[in-house]
Amino acid sequence: MITSSQNPLVKQLRKLHRPKERRQQHLCLLEGTHLLEAALETAQPLETICHTSDWQERYPQLWHQASQQARRLELVSAEVLRAIATTVEPDGVVATMPRLHTQPLTIQTLGLAIATLQDPGNLGTIIRTTAAAGAEGLWLSADSVDLDHPKVLRASAGQWFRLPMAISPDLETEITQCRTQGIQVIATLPQAPITYWQVNWQRPTLILLGNEGAGLPPNLIALADQQVRIPLSSGVESLNVAIAAALLLFEAQRQRGFQ
Repeated sequence: MITSSQNPLVKQLRKLHRPKERRQQHLCLLEGTHLLEAALETAQPLETICHTSDWQERYPQLWHQASQQARRLELVSAEVLRAIATTVEPDGVVATMPRLHTQPLTIQTLGLAIATLQDPGNLGTIIRTTAAAGAEGLWLSADSVDLDHPKVLRASAGQWFRLPMAISPDLETEITQCRTQGIQVIATLPQAPITYWQVNWQRPTLILLGNEGAGLPPNLIALADQQVRIPLSSGVESLNVAIAAALLLFEAQRQRGFQ
């Protein structure tokens, strides 16, 4: 059992709290039983799993499955696990795996392009919502929050492993390519002339979402085929970006009969 926070493995895993280290080690951090279950269900290539003895007793079958799939399994004290995790009270297990989502992404019927998003909780919720709405995937601009930020993974509720996603250094190019393929591009703006339910969402569609405060940059707004608004009550300036994403995605699926 590892009982010291000065152990070399513990020091290495603690470094994964920082984006630079995740890129250099080419690893990301999975925290909690639910994320580990989702990783195992989708046959992810797990590198290291650290767990407490209490966790092993609570989840013997999951522990056995993890021991077969991970390259390294380590029993650690509760104090060491708290040192590794980013959460205040981890539930007994932390794992690492190689970073994903570097593959090309193709949108044919419904997808998202997200620019300069900064809040990891928002991104994780959008991932979960996009998967729930049956969309094909999303592009994330390279200047957004890290796709493998631990809070993004937790907020995605396991859908991070299932939804096709890609980091784009040039969203403009991705959007333009979609337009050339006949995909309509929809942007939300507070003063847009039509509401989001007036759009024909039965057409192949790419939804543009922007920064929590600044919204979409002008160069991306200029690429939109239609600009739509989400009507709000007087005195309410805006909606959370994840809620806005949910409204648009599920309106698209409502019009399509949720096929």
